[in-house]
Amino acid sequence: MTADIMTIQKVYQAVRGKIESARKVLGRPMTLTEKILYSHLANPVSKEFKRGKDYVDTAPDRVAMQDATAQMALLQFMHAGRKTTAVPTTVHCDHLIQGKVGARDDLSRAKDENKEVYTFLESISRKYGIGFWKPGAGIIHQVVLENYAFPGGMMIGTDSHTPNAGGLGMIAIGVGGADAVDVMAGMPWEVKWPKVIGVKLTGKLNGWTAPKDIILKLAGILTVKGGTGSIIEYFGEGTESISCTGKATICNMGAEVGATTSLFPFDHRMASYLRMTGREDVATMAEGLSDCLTADKETLADPHKYYDTIIEIDLDTLEPHLNGPFTPDLAWPVSKMKEVVSEKDFIDELSATLVGSCTNSSYEDIDRAASIARQALKKGLKAKTQFIITPGSEMVFNTVKRDGQLDTLTEFGGVVFANACGPCIGMWKRMDIEEGEKNSIVTSFNRNFAKRNDGNPKTQAFVASPELVTALAIGGKLTFNPMTDELTNEKGEKVKLDPPLGEELPPKGFEKGEMGFVPPAHDGADVQVIVDPQSNRLQLLAPFMPWDGKDLMDLPLLLKAKGKCTTDHISMAGPWLRFRGHLDNISNNMFIGAINAFTDKAGEVKNIFTGEYKSTPEIARDYKARGVNWIVVGDENYGEGSSREHAAMEPRFLGGRAVIAKSFARIHETNLKKQGMLPLTFANPSDYDAIQEDDRLSIIGLNDLGCEKPLKLIIKHKDGSTVECVLNHTFSPGQVEWFKAGSALNLIARSQKV
Repeated sequence: MTADIMTIQKVYQAVRGKIESARKVLGRPMTLTEKILYSHLANPVSKEFKRGKDYVDTAPDRVAMQDATAQMALLQFMHAGRKTTAVPTTVHCDHLIQGKVGARDDLSRAKDENKEVYTFLESISRKYGIGFWKPGAGIIHQVVLENYAFPGGMMIGTDSHTPNAGGLGMIAIGVGGADAVDVMAGMPWEVKWPKVIGVKLTGKLNGWTAPKDIILKLAGILTVKGGTGSIIEYFGEGTESISCTGKATICNMGAEVGATTSLFPFDHRMASYLRMTGREDVATMAEGLSDCLTADKETLADPHKYYDTIIEIDLDTLEPHLNGPFTPDLAWPVSKMKEVVSEKDFIDELSATLVGSCTNSSYEDIDRAASIARQALKKGLKAKTQFIITPGSEMVFNTVKRDGQLDTLTEFGGVVFANACGPCIGMWKRMDIEEGEKNSIVTSFNRNFAKRNDGNPKTQAFVASPELVTALAIGGKLTFNPMTDELTNEKGEKVKLDPPLGEELPPKGFEKGEMGFVPPAHDGADVQVIVDPQSNRLQLLAPFMPWDGKDLMDLPLLLKAKGKCTTDHISMAGPWLRFRGHLDNISNNMFIGAINAFTDKAGEVKNIFTGEYKSTPEIARDYKARGVNWIVVGDENYGEGSSREHAAMEPRFLGGRAVIAKSFARIHETNLKKQGMLPLTFANPSDYDAIQEDDRLSIIGLNDLGCEKPLKLIIKHKDGSTVECVLNHTFSPGQVEWFKAGSALNLIARSQKV
């Protein structure tokens, strides 16, 4: 029987009635996004919500967490005062496994190095009614798709690529750990009612073009912040030509354009995937509710009337793409790469090619990659570059091992890494290049910011489909175009690759094997959660102090960040992942990747008291020791990238009170609010330029924070002169209470005691 089937049955039993109630209030046809959101309101629908303006309380059906973010989320949940989680919840150990030599050795080493963390996560999961997936079981989003996602459901997950579940028609949203704690504690989850971007797909994918190319093309259109505040809803006949896992790939990478989430309408391909993964019951129920799990026909007949934006992509003419380097929205059709590499002076020769990640590690992905490798071997070709394969789950691994794809890929020259994030999240111990060495790689991952994959700022990372990555491993160069270019084989013959082929689902079914799932204890009261006080990996949390009711006066500027400042720049991953459960220790990475606007150097700022330049966390700790709070100023789309709440908790822990930026990425803005910080934006973005290195900053008007009034910023320069600016904010009345209480968690804990 499907996991948590009673939860799904409850959703399906009520969905039609809830949609009809909403339709009466709206008085018009509905998009699929609206159907799912209105049917997941925490309270009965009473009015039509204004897109991009109204804050709304929702009731998600489940929560998913990966091991790097689950540590801090569960350390917070321990203070919520509950015996079990209010909704089905799972933890997945996929982020702490470093790729180095191969799956078996890497997994064994990870279990030894992270034993303390895994033991903590398993014990706390068993205590609070949470399903636990062991290291090696698979990447969170692939495992969720295989076991828990269902059409028409709503889920939040402590990872920015949670929208992967949109491939099964689910609204799945990446959040910070404090948001997960809300839902696990039985509280409503607040979200700004999103706009809806409609992406109409026409035609059918063919030849070398893959589902990945749809989102790579869209990223080039929308840019990294073009989807902010919106849900991307795909529609049109082209959706039916894409497999369920292909749809998941597209939804997964919607995070790279800032979208709240993405989703596809329910169709026969989703039903087939549900049945193949042992969820016949869900498939049958969904088929009986298909009209509730797709947009209304009237909406599709006149989409411009019901979607805020319409983008059309013709799959018949769509080309394979390579996106990068250093940003996932720099989109290049393969046919343009020779010209682009020459003009941009990109490094043509590839040092490594990687297939996998939460975005592209399904059976279909690996089968299509293997089809390229298979024909290459027959034509006397092999990989010219380092070639790494990461299966998405134990189920996928066992199935491609049984069906022969792994043998083909390893004969081709590939190395199989563990079923984990690995290089995608920076957990990759490269031994082929030196730090600072310029090189190019191509991956089927999602993100390619500087230092993201291997910690080397000079690695130029490009993103493509698994089949194109495999072809480029053979060609050995960015400029190789498998659609037109010939290769010379080991016999000196000229040969050309044929387009990839691949099975959508395994003809023999999935081979489950050892799945690595640990169910929660029947009664968790006697389960002990042990955190060693001397541990450098785990640390129990102390609540943040509540607001003292006063304006922030004469606070020093810690950092004025220049240009792109992602959560990777604020709180790096890679080797720092090991400290995700220890707030004090991980705070030593705070802002070490952020560029100081006054020096153009990363991770170094001026101490306003001593005049010395030291690492940003050192200066912050000095200010904290002096009892002085501080402020950070940021550029556009501050905090884009991963959902990691450490990027908000570390500044709060070390004395930060506010971040003032030109604009914010959605998840990070909420994370800052959750931790009692003030994310504020310049009403006039050019006021960013008025900030000087030795400034003292005052934020005036905090007693009126809940009244939708702007705040005042007074900038006091070193020479005594002052400049006044207007600051905007997006605090709802409920979020103001988080600020007053010192954090959202403080407010939850207080409510549980009442």
